[in-house]
Amino acid sequence: MATMSSPTNERRHLPDRRTGRFGLSTNNLHTLDWIAMTLMIIGGINWGLIGLFNVDLVSALFGTMSGLSRAIYALVGISALYSIYTSSKLVSRR
Repeated sequence: MATMSSPTNERRHLPDRRTGRFGLSTNNLHTLDWIAMTLMIIGGINWGLIGLFNVDLVSALFGTMSGLSRAIYALVGISALYSIYTSSKLVSRR
């Protein structure tokens, strides 16, 4: 009976599949990063609706320049500024 010796497996350096394009995995994103991303997506969808159909969804749901709609606009703007800060950290890590 012929025996076959198993080949030696050399561990090669392979990038982790869970790592994104900039080397940042989703495990490194904090809760604040996810909240900022969600608010920016909501803001982007709202601006898309304004540009395409002239419909301001935030104003339609919460009233034109009511306190709540102004708070939502402010949170979207703050999340965009926070994301600029986060992306500058990503660039400096490279």
